[in-house]
Amino acid sequence: MAEQGTRRGRPGYDLESLLAIAVKLFNERGYDGTSMEELSRKLGITKSAIYHHVPSKQELLRLAVDRALDGLFAVTEEPRSREGRAIDRLEHVVRRSVAVLVERLPFVTLLLRVRGNTKVERAALARRREFDQLVTDLVKQAAADGDLRTDIDPAVTSRLLFGMINSVIEWYRPRGGITPDALADAVSTLAFAGLRVD
Repeated sequence: MAEQGTRRGRPGYDLESLLAIAVKLFNERGYDGTSMEELSRKLGITKSAIYHHVPSKQELLRLAVDRALDGLFAVTEEPRSREGRAIDRLEHVVRRSVAVLVERLPFVTLLLRVRGNTKVERAALARRREFDQLVTDLVKQAAADGDLRTDIDPAVTSRLLFGMINSVIEWYRPRGGITPDALADAVSTLAFAGLRVD
């Protein structure tokens, strides 16, 4: 079934396969460095066949970055992100954010590379800041509860946590030997062993 607001494509060329190839090219060549002509060549279809699915290259970018952002915001709506002590909610958000990164690696990679050059990129950056603020608020609450060290600024803590998580895009490969759960364990252990008050 086609996503709301998208059109069904020709047989054999669905939106998902188009989006997967577009994201791969955007990550390899940059969004600005990828033309619709190159995308049509890579897919082996005409540009008009692409436009049957999406009205523009910007729409492909929007769909891609929203896939990453929607995954992250979904984490903040999970019961374990909303109930209990702030430190436990924070740890859950960190662990699940690692899972989202692994599950949606190409999309998150693209999200982390946008710089605000287009309206779509600026909207994505605004949503990223909103997510960062949710994490910072959890850090502040955990510190106020006495569960986190107080000698580290909450905004800095939030940036360092997600700096570590986001660095995974540079080296993680799904078939590289470490499972997503083991990766989440490693991030959580490294982060919270240094942050928790014993």
